[in-house]
Amino acid sequence: MNFVGGSGESACQSVSVVVPVFNGAGSIAILLERLMPILDAYRPEVEVILVNDASTDNSSEVISRLVTAYPDVRGIDLMRNYGQHNALLCGIRAAQFDIIVTLDDDLEHPPEEIPRLIAALEEGVDVVYGRPIREQHGLFRNLASRVTKLALATSMGVDVAKEVSAFRVFRTQVRDSFAQYHGPFVSIDVLLTWGTTRFSAIKVQHDARSIGESNYTLRRLLTHALNMATGFSVIPLQVASILGLVSAVFGMILLLYVVGRYVVLGGTVPGFPFLASIISLFAGVQLIALGVIGEYLARMHFRLMDRPAYVARQDSG
Repeated sequence: MNFVGGSGESACQSVSVVVPVFNGAGSIAILLERLMPILDAYRPEVEVILVNDASTDNSSEVISRLVTAYPDVRGIDLMRNYGQHNALLCGIRAAQFDIIVTLDDDLEHPPEEIPRLIAALEEGVDVVYGRPIREQHGLFRNLASRVTKLALATSMGVDVAKEVSAFRVFRTQVRDSFAQYHGPFVSIDVLLTWGTTRFSAIKVQHDARSIGESNYTLRRLLTHALNMATGFSVIPLQVASILGLVSAVFGMILLLYVVGRYVVLGGTVPGFPFLASIISLFAGVQLIALGVIGEYLARMHFRLMDRPAYVARQDSG
């Protein structure tokens, strides 16, 4: 596959673009107006899959109009709101062509950068992330994003984990590694590591959101980080084990001190509040450990129920 120098246009390439949509009625038509000229370089094998994640606005109607207006656009309506990564998984599994591009519906990811991401695949990698040159969000949102990426790094186990972005390009055959995954907790980035370790990231322009408000609030980002840590990693269990071990060692040392003082001085240790606080500390550590274990047991329970990652209501286009 040869690329025309400088332009990033492919002589022969097939591309599927997957866009999860949630309350994006005001932006997806503009997105397609900018996206379609970019995809002209990859015709005739191109498609755009708009996955409506049970939007509460009129995104479904807008998608229906776009499916009628553009022959290369396909719309999928989910039965309820499953979350961005679940909607992405639905679109990724529906993709037909060699390369899959994922981007958000809010115009923060410029479609004009797609050729650069696709060209970067030719550098011997299977996944390329478009990391922002400069973060466009506020302090707390950026902080939550860093926490999420830190949790993701423990789950992915690759160096590029701290540079992940929803603006990504990867080879379609990578999805074969998670074809049988049906759990309700989904992280596309972790699932991609099941199929390859060849990741890369390049800096691309990320625009500020001009329409609507971000659906990724601080609470949702922190929840996503928790899902990454407990859903795809044993790090929390290991941390709980270490806390338990440290507490047990400290308790043993304290017990030896009490016994030794009684033997040597013949009296008890004064300071009931101190002992009470130590007991409370141990009890707190135990509850933390039980909570972590309970989180894993809950996930096993949901997995045994075979709860689906998504259910499509309608597939058009």
